[in-house]
Order: sequence, then structure tokens, then C-alpha cells
Amino acid sequence: MTNSYTGLDDAGVATAAASAGADVVRAMYGRPLSRIDKGGGDFATAADVAAEKAILDIIRAARPDDAVLGEEGGQQGGADAARQWLVDPLCGTLNYAVGTMAVAVNVALRGGAAAVADPFSGEIFFTDGETARVRHDGADALLAPTPATHLVDVNLDPPFPQVPAFRAVDLLAHPGFAERFRPRVVSTSLALAWVAAGRRAAYVTTGADLSGSVHFAAGIALCRAAGCVVTGIDGTPVGQGGHGLVAAADDETHQLLMSMTRG
Repeated sequence: MTNSYTGLDDAGVATAAASAGADVVRAMYGRPLSRIDKGGGDFATAADVAAEKAILDIIRAARPDDAVLGEEGGQQGGADAARQWLVDPLCGTLNYAVGTMAVAVNVALRGGAAAVADPFSGEIFFTDGETARVRHDGADALLAPTPATHLVDVNLDPPFPQVPAFRAVDLLAHPGFAERFRPRVVSTSLALAWVAAGRRAAYVTTGADLSGSVHFAAGIALCRAAGCVVTGIDGTPVGQGGHGLVAAADDETHQLLMSMTRG
């Protein structure tokens, strides 16, 4: 039996899945929601769980043989599968739970297509692994990164695995930072899509193996496809070395941030 998703390419699957998750997130916004405690002050809501189900329903219909790693449901299918989808159904849960609309829905095929949906603007940022676009009101436009805003989004959520080698607060206090940039803290990886779209000059976060993270994989894929400079906070490739992430609109911005993170 065929379904409406079987004919989609991987970018189409990612976009459809992210859109379905965004529909759920938007529909449940503002309701009293049950919470699932994850410890350390972190939690999921009923919206996270429902959005992930909507996303997985589409991936299973379109790619039934693929594995999935979901933020809420964990690993489904072999972890060593040739194809694995990484799903974060609601990036910015703490924002969402207090009525702040700064959230994202992230869907990525490891090493391939990806999509990031903004449930409240109606935008879907997506890539086939080669080019990056944004879809809004049925029209697609190429993403064009630029440092013109001078806005740098910095993730200040703990834990901070690179301390003492790197502290985000030290970057913000660097005298050269205020001369060139202005900090923003949106607390969702939607900011990575904004780097690819030219709405942020850069994004900086600590963390381990972010290339395989459900939170960051889709945004990293977008930035790379859009032509951004993407490395760890020490300038090394993003990956299992666990050196965080700097995604910058251009080489100059990246080099400036590297000089500041290295003291």
C-alpha cells in the first residue's frame, strides 16, 4: 500500500515531518500541559510527546526501514543503521512552557536532508544537503547568510562541558566582543536557522558531538548547506571530539570569534 509520503525525497520527508510537528506545537500552545521530569531542572511537556508522535508517523510512513533517534522516545531501530533520523520535536521547551514563542521543531537525516520549523512564524527552513531554503506561505527562497546584523546568539544553558577551557561568559566579557557584536540568548536552536538566513551573524554553544545531537543536527545541516563556517569552539571539525559549536555567517566573523574564545 502506498501513501502520500512515499514519493517524497528526503528533504520532502524532513519538511513534511517538521511541519506536522509544528502544527501540534502551535495547536497546543497556551494550554495547561502535563510535564515529564527529566531531572536537573529539565522537563518535557505533553506537546513535546505529541509533536514527536506526529513527526514519527510521517517518517514511518515515508521511510519505514529507517532508524529514528527521538528526543522523547529515544532510539527506534538499530543505532548503527545506514539511515537514521534525528528528531527534536520542541527545541525550547522551557520557553514554550512559560508562553514564549521562541521554539523550533528539528528533523534531520544524519548526514543528509534536514528541516527546522518555526511553529509561530510559519517558516520552514530546509536543505537537501546541497542547498538551503526557507518556505513561507508556499514560496521558497534561498538562504543567504550575512554578518550584517552583528548579532551573536550564545547558548547559556548548562551543563558546560568545556569549562574551564571555554566559558561563554568570558566570550561576552571580551573587550573585542562588544566592539563588534551584540549578544542574544534565544535559548533554542532556531537561532542556527537564523544564522543560515542572515538574521544572526553567528551562534556559539558548548556541548559534545553536536553533529549527532537531535537538538543541533538540523541547524548544523542548514548552516553548512547555506555556506556558513561551522566548527567546534576550538576551530576543529564538529563531531565526536566534543568541542561545542561556532556557526558563523562568514570567515571574518568566525575568525574574530575564534580569537576571542582562545583568549
